[in-house]
Amino acid sequence: MLLKLSKNINKSIVFGLLPLFLVFATACNTDPQNQPDQEVEEDDLYEFKGFSLKEYGIPATVMLPDETANIGASTTPELIHAEDDFKWELKVGQNFHMIIDDWGDDRTMVKSEKERLAGLNFYKITYLEESDDFIVYERILKVDGEKAAPKTVGLLEHKSYHVYGQKVIDGITYVFRSRDEGYVKKIIELMGKSIRSVKELKDENV
Repeated sequence: MLLKLSKNINKSIVFGLLPLFLVFATACNTDPQNQPDQEVEEDDLYEFKGFSLKEYGIPATVMLPDETANIGASTTPELIHAEDDFKWELKVGQNFHMIIDDWGDDRTMVKSEKERLAGLNFYKITYLEESDDFIVYERILKVDGEKAAPKTVGLLEHKSYHVYGQKVIDGITYVFRSRDEGYVKKIIELMGKSIRSVKELKDENV
């Protein structure tokens, strides 16, 4: 009788602790450090086509908007790069201008960019997407900051959207970002997908 009672108590303890174990396991799986790097789903790239950066000195591919994305008169990618320079300008039509910068072995470029943005007192910065390697943000010129704002800021630039991401390719950190003046939200959303789609070309793919 005592043995049967002991077994029942043990079962009660096990089943009682089971929910706590499940909560603990779920908490471990949701730890940001356990999450994979942010990538774009293939289903989100139906308006895109692949473009190789290999012949321009970057062993990687990127997905860029095609004619179905309706971003401008031309959807033929144009990449401007001077030999031995550390900057590339990738354009798709008139309304998609992405800049690529080579930052060597610095892995903290997004962190540094956020620190720079925090110092822009004449802008209100609102992050729409945010991770260690990728940010999308809205930038609004504060009314009381107009006098202190750069002369390049015009009446139509009081609100703009920006994207900034870093990718390590062949041991080198490359920053993929929107132009300084930013774009409307739709273009930045497309550009964000392009940045997240960047993949390093492995030896077997070269």
